[in-house]
Amino acid sequence: VVVDVQDGAGKPVADAIVFLDSADARRQVRPQPGVDMAQEARQFVPGVLVVPVGTAVSFPNRDTVRHHVYSFSPAKKFELKLYIGTPANPVVFDRPGVVVLGCNIHDNMVGWILVVDTPYFAHSAPGTGRVQLDNVPPGAYTLRTWHARLPVGAPALEQPLVVPASGTGSAQVRLAGLQP
Repeated sequence: VVVDVQDGAGKPVADAIVFLDSADARRQVRPQPGVDMAQEARQFVPGVLVVPVGTAVSFPNRDTVRHHVYSFSPAKKFELKLYIGTPANPVVFDRPGVVVLGCNIHDNMVGWILVVDTPYFAHSAPGTGRVQLDNVPPGAYTLRTWHARLPVGAPALEQPLVVPASGTGSAQVRLAGLQP
């Protein structure tokens, strides 16, 4: 499946998250092993992380200062109080949705974890805004597209997509209203 993501003016959008949802996709989803959302140079790295439901995420602090990572998001509320190194217990993300991360000590630190209920997801490429999802079985899906620059609380944009038995599915997505 090839998806081209553009902004309201038709320009390519990098770092959009594209994922395919269906009842069959939900049955295929499995947690990913060994996933990290690190803190480096007082930033979350990566800035946006996508994980399937059930994935345990570690939060290694690779800075020389302590961080206090938290989320009040409905998809996952948690708090990792002041720490250096890596907390012993990873956080399991067991509900789909957008999880906004912050640090109580460094207000400028913001990160996102998008928890998806599908094995079919990817980031759009810099320069082209293109996403390629490989090995997607034929069928009817809901194509969802999300970006960290959507207004706070905005859901992923949705549109139907049929992947034909004979070849490649394709779509174009317009994300209007992205914040600067």
